[in-house]
Amino acid sequence: MGNLAEQAQPALADLDFLLQRFRQVRATSEAICAPLQVEDHVIQSMPDVSPPKWHLAHISWFFEAFLLKPYLAGYKPLDPIYDHLFNSYYETHGTPFPRARRGLISRPGVADVYRFRQHVDRAMADLLSSPPRQHAGEIMRRVELGLQHEQQHQELLLMDIKHILAQNPLQPAYRADLKPAPKLHQDRIRWHDFTGGVRHIGHAGDGFAFDCETPRHRQFVEDFQLADRLVTNGEYLSFIADGGYARSDLWLSDGWAQINQAGWHAPLYWQRHDDAWHEMTLAGLKPLDLDAPVCHVSFYEADAYARWAGARLPSEAEWEVAASDQPRRGNFLESDHLQPVATRMPHEGPAQLFGDVWEWTASAYRPYPGFRPLEGSLGEYNGKFMSGQMVLRGGCCATPESHIRATYRNFFQPAMRWQFAGLRLAREL
Repeated sequence: MGNLAEQAQPALADLDFLLQRFRQVRATSEAICAPLQVEDHVIQSMPDVSPPKWHLAHISWFFEAFLLKPYLAGYKPLDPIYDHLFNSYYETHGTPFPRARRGLISRPGVADVYRFRQHVDRAMADLLSSPPRQHAGEIMRRVELGLQHEQQHQELLLMDIKHILAQNPLQPAYRADLKPAPKLHQDRIRWHDFTGGVRHIGHAGDGFAFDCETPRHRQFVEDFQLADRLVTNGEYLSFIADGGYARSDLWLSDGWAQINQAGWHAPLYWQRHDDAWHEMTLAGLKPLDLDAPVCHVSFYEADAYARWAGARLPSEAEWEVAASDQPRRGNFLESDHLQPVATRMPHEGPAQLFGDVWEWTASAYRPYPGFRPLEGSLGEYNGKFMSGQMVLRGGCCATPESHIRATYRNFFQPAMRWQFAGLRLAREL
């Protein structure tokens, strides 16, 4: 949820730039879906996955519900039922259609959803061309929130498309023209030392941030060490070979129950063929790149690996201390790998802090001291999910580069692993 309350009142002269940005972000979502066949748009491969068609409609619904209906005089929805079908979880706005049943929405069809997007885009252009003067500042802030929300769904689209295609026995590629990974060998992990003390954590107030990144507050951090890079597939294979999935002493109780109930013995999308490991990627089934960061592991798997390696996962405060002075460079959506890749070594400071994979931390997703959600329906964006989830940091290979920052808090339940999630080791100094 955007920290709308603390952002500066925008100038009307910025409206043209915002409209250009609106069109660019909207076009990116459609470009992500362009390689899909019509049938790909409608599959829901598990309850946590949404059909691509639903994503395209929902992010249009957001602009309609929170901008066009309240601020564009005379706006008429293309179809009033869309307000129910494509509401994700805003209980104070209306009655959301159940998430686990989104794959049952065969109508409206894919072409109808694209017409809905065009309808919303035309109306948004009208609104931004001549906004009600008394509401111009709030409109611009909500548009920025809507664009950040759409960028979140661009990553979700790629996560869900990958899961959908991975269920197909044909193991089809989403795109055969993705940029190949560099052939790099990773050296042994080195450690960077960080001095503890009272540190300021959270967003400082410049530029956009979601409300869960605020308020900025003081937190004591002990001296610690952080690995200079992410854990690789090859290193994770050593954990598997050493019986990592069969040793109860390495696992949290809930994690041990999870892997035995689900039958996990390797990260999601790994397959063993002819005594060699392969991985399902958005470019199809590929031999496992041993030097690339391990991906699609749950918090439980990340925590177990860290114990096996004689280390631990960093807290989110430790991660932010390490990342706050580092440049925001990495393997993002725009890199066009859509897969974690090895990094060049050596590196000044920890490498791969941004991009490649979301990094599990040891921190529960809880509110910062003094956190207050916004009033109204927009206050449902983040605050009500602050239970039973763990924080991930840094973005991934499917995250738009402009969307990430050092204070960004992603969150997932600890058993989830269809997101692009990996790990970095930490330990006491």
